[in-house]
Amino acid sequence: MKQELLNFTEHRNAPLPHGPWTLYQRWENLLCMHIPVDPDELAPHVPKELELDIYDGCAWLSVFPFKVRGMQFRGLPKFPYFHDFLELNVRTYVRYKNIPGIYFFSLDAEKSIPVIGARMGTLPYYKAHMKAAEKDGWIHYHSQRQHGSPTYFKGRYKSISKPGKPMLATLDYWLLERYYLFNTVGDTVVHVGIHHLPWKPARASAVYEIGGINSLLPGDIEGEPVLAHYVEALDVIFWPVQSKAPAPYS
Repeated sequence: MKQELLNFTEHRNAPLPHGPWTLYQRWENLLCMHIPVDPDELAPHVPKELELDIYDGCAWLSVFPFKVRGMQFRGLPKFPYFHDFLELNVRTYVRYKNIPGIYFFSLDAEKSIPVIGARMGTLPYYKAHMKAAEKDGWIHYHSQRQHGSPTYFKGRYKSISKPGKPMLATLDYWLLERYYLFNTVGDTVVHVGIHHLPWKPARASAVYEIGGINSLLPGDIEGEPVLAHYVEALDVIFWPVQSKAPAPYS
């Protein structure tokens, strides 16, 4: 099933990464909350080697709480205990060599091994106390970063529409259909390539503590989500960190 994902690539808006994929995850019960911000306010928090991506004059920050299930390195059995865990990430949207991608400000996870492994891959993971439970159709989700950090998320969410693929050139498509995770090491741009089938989001209703949302945002930026998606599940394969630039794309 994992390798079969590569039978479906026509929907991609970026080239496949070099070499074989190495890691699989299934993402479940995703809430995707999107916050418009002033590009001039956000740009200083993004590496200068990356271009901040803009939609209709706005930069966007997104907060994604979800569950990772079945994490497995290619050709190896699942790690006991560590293959399922909660994760919450905060991202913005960038371009590099005309390829749309994601830049992460933080990724919180409830288990140590994924945090250590991801940090070795240059991603800014943090250990957090996290829990999620479903009650009366809502997913209740709580995350509190460890070591005395004030960073947290507390809220509940549910789907309120049927899922469907976003249309090209819409904000939904622009936010979700991205296949490269960019970062920098010194002055060098590195990336993690991913692949999955097209997103099929539903609209979401979300109730949350705004103080928690703002504690997750970079610097002293504050904002509130104006759009929320719910995605039941997405199977994702990952390539290792690479510094060779992806093939040109137009």
